Amino acid sequence: MNNISVIGNLATDVEVREAGEKQVSKFLVAVDRYAKDGGADFISVSAWDRQGELCAQYLSKGRRVAIEGYVRTHSWEDEQGKRRRDVEIVARRVEFLSGPREESSNGGEVVPFEAAVA
Repeated sequence: MNNISVIGNLATDVEVREAGEKQVSKFLVAVDRYAKDGGADFISVSAWDRQGELCAQYLSKGRRVAIEGYVRTHSWEDEQGKRRRDVEIVARRVEFLSGPREESSNGGEVVPFEAAVA
């Protein structure tokens, strides 16, 4: 079974790329460690097609998200001949726990935007 769920904050803005005929959005999520030393792990996430479009439209660095998906690894050899490996979460579902803040018409009051993507 290959399932993973994480909750964290975007550590980067969403980057959109073309992958053949499809579109993929990529970003890093900082997930808190529950260990003595604290800290965070930074996990790569990719979201495809319409879900990726919505992530690119509504998410930005610092926003809180819940990600459900699966882990995918890939490896390659770099220009120096060194073996490299990457691990990422491929999102099946992204839930926006916080979103862009917008100014209202009543003099700048900040109103949070919340949405879920399935």
